[in-house]
Amino acid sequence: MQFARTSVFISALVLAGFSLGWMASSVGDAKNQVVLPIKLTQSDLAGGAFERFTSVDITHEMAGQTWETKDAEIFLSPDKQFDAGVYKSGPVRMDITEDYGLQEFMYFLEGRVILTSRDGSSVEVGPGEGVLISADWQGIWDSPEGYRKIYVIYSPNGPITE
Repeated sequence: MQFARTSVFISALVLAGFSLGWMASSVGDAKNQVVLPIKLTQSDLAGGAFERFTSVDITHEMAGQTWETKDAEIFLSPDKQFDAGVYKSGPVRMDITEDYGLQEFMYFLEGRVILTSRDGSSVEVGPGEGVLISADWQGIWDSPEGYRKIYVIYSPNGPITE
């Protein structure tokens, strides 16, 4: 059942990307260019994306804590404002005191995140669930055991820098 939901999500993501002209690679010269879809397989979603696509490992340090992340970027638009990929993070708790800065949709494959907004309300997101964070969101991002997710990001303020 979870794979069926994931397949529906991936299909919707690809269709949305096609309609916006974002999620594609191309073959051929400019005149005879063929646009190809980018498929994420079951193996990719189980972690194989980190081997199949360019992947970056980062060690983060903030507020006395250290955690590891892995980012397999599947697509970055030419203007660098739209980005999609698979991301894995170790346990982390961050107090986000400035605007998040990006519009981000996340679909969780494993682990969980508890997002507590400035007003004290919280939402827990786990495997098979998605969440959208607005660029002006502030609050606490808490993932006690870490997580793996598919992400789609739009940067309304210009190119994505990280």
